[in-house]
Amino acid sequence: MLNKFEDLNDIQLDVLKEIGNIGSGNAANALSSMIGKSIEIEMPSVKILGFQEAIEQNGSPEDVVGAVLIRLKGNIEGMVLLIIEEDFAELVLETFFGADPLNGKLLEFDEGRKSALAEVGNIMGSSYVNAISDLSQLKIDIELPSYTADMLGAIMSVPVIEFGEVGDKLLCIDKKMRINGVSVKSNMLLIPTVESLTTLFGKLGVQ
Repeated sequence: MLNKFEDLNDIQLDVLKEIGNIGSGNAANALSSMIGKSIEIEMPSVKILGFQEAIEQNGSPEDVVGAVLIRLKGNIEGMVLLIIEEDFAELVLETFFGADPLNGKLLEFDEGRKSALAEVGNIMGSSYVNAISDLSQLKIDIELPSYTADMLGAIMSVPVIEFGEVGDKLLCIDKKMRINGVSVKSNMLLIPTVESLTTLFGKLGVQ
């Protein structure tokens, strides 16, 4: 049984990367169908990060970003966190609202735009988690997504507070994407607990 993320071996990290790849592919396909744009994803990375490192991977603590947070329950616990930057929001929201000067101002979104981004996160997160569930045959329940806009440091503090393990480390499986050939900075992070990884590896027969 794993006691901390630093105990993960190379085989286990490779398995997590492949799980991230499958989940990300499903999420990208779901987003593509929803907004009618082509989506390309990079190979996900698997990193064990401290709080400050997790922030630095996604920008500066003072950067204003949007985020959709989906908590996971059942055999796998943790969260999916979609970090939304202005370029991602603009490309996605123009599908529903057309070109709009508010698209680049995350803190000024009305309830309609917030709801649209929450639904985008819900569809992507559900597709991501369903791929993992199908692969492992584990039951994974997801809570209703919540959308917020805040400084990156404040948003990244949520998984650290809720799921930070020994030494305040997080295991982050992340991926970046291109929408209609345009690279966007927004990332989707799968942040599981140590106990969940033990369950997952056991089900997959990975030592």
